[in-house]
Amino acid sequence: MDVANNPEDQSAGTRKVPFSRELWIERADFMEEPPAKFFRLAPGREVRLRSAYFVTCREVVKNAAGEIVELRCTYDPATRGGDSPDGRRPKATLHWISAAHAMRAEVRLYDHLFTRPDPGADGDLFADLNPDSETVLQGCFVEPTLAEVPVGETVQFERLGYFSPDPDSTPGHLVFNRTLTLKDTWAKLQAQGKQG
Repeated sequence: MDVANNPEDQSAGTRKVPFSRELWIERADFMEEPPAKFFRLAPGREVRLRSAYFVTCREVVKNAAGEIVELRCTYDPATRGGDSPDGRRPKATLHWISAAHAMRAEVRLYDHLFTRPDPGADGDLFADLNPDSETVLQGCFVEPTLAEVPVGETVQFERLGYFSPDPDSTPGHLVFNRTLTLKDTWAKLQAQGKQG
């Protein structure tokens, strides 16, 4: 699929992203029993796959422990590119990755170094260190084109923030550092207890 490098800047061009029968989406983009104001994928609900097709979840497959392991969906071939000829407009657009083409990556997320605005004010600077100032996620998946991004260049991981390849990154072990977060309206609503 042709995907815009920056949907807000047409001069940034496009890139080719592999599309296949089996796709992966963010776990947070699906709920079996969604509350009000959750517009992402749910049983019977149609969503747009960014730059691809509209899909509708038809079946939820679970393992013996009752955990969701697969969503079986149908797609509307008339919506290739992400628009519908009949004017349908799903409320959510999801990013996705082809399972067959995805590359594993380590992703490092950074937060505030200290837990308070005046570290050490009580006399112990180390007591105010944030133990969660760095979170390392193993087993993440990224588009294959990201293997070619040079160290120091910034790319956007859709809806997640801006990332840059770490000097530790190699073709066989991709490593990305988050340099800037994006706001997440749904996460904000959940934190405020307003999800319905």
